[in-house]
Amino acid sequence: MSETEKLKEYQDGDLTVEWRPERCIHSGVCTKGLSAVFKPKEKPWIQTEGATNDRIIKQIKKCPSRALAYQLNGELEEKSAKPTANKVNVLEDGPLVIEGACEVKLPDGKSETRENAALCRCGYSQNKPYCDGSHSKQGFKG
Repeated sequence: MSETEKLKEYQDGDLTVEWRPERCIHSGVCTKGLSAVFKPKEKPWIQTEGATNDRIIKQIKKCPSRALAYQLNGELEEKSAKPTANKVNVLEDGPLVIEGACEVKLPDGKSETRENAALCRCGYSQNKPYCDGSHSKQGFKG
C-alpha cells in the first residue's frame, strides 16, 4: 500500500475487512457473490454480520483488483491467491486487469510496483492509468 492510498476498515469481532477505494474497479464480483455483506447502496457498504467469516474471506479472495483484504484476529491475511505467472485479463466493457507483480511507469517518470493492477481502457478514469470504475457510468463498450 502506498503512503497516500486510502484504507477503510469494517470490523466485526475477529474479522476486519479492509477496502482500498482507489484500487477498486467496481467489477461487482463482491456484490454479486455475497450481497448479504457487500451492499454498495447502504452505509456502511460492508456489513460483516451478513455472513460467516469463512464466506466473507472466500469472497474477498475473488476480488480482481485486490481492493479488498482482511485481517483475522489482527493478522493481515493474503488478499487473494497470487498467480504463478503474470496474466492480463480484458474485462468485458471494463479495464485490463493485470494479475501478478508488475511495474507501472507513470508519465512523470516515476514508477510503482503493484501485485495487481486494473488499467483504464475507456479513457474516463480520473485516476489514470488506473481504472476507477468510470467506464460503467459512461457506458463504455469494448
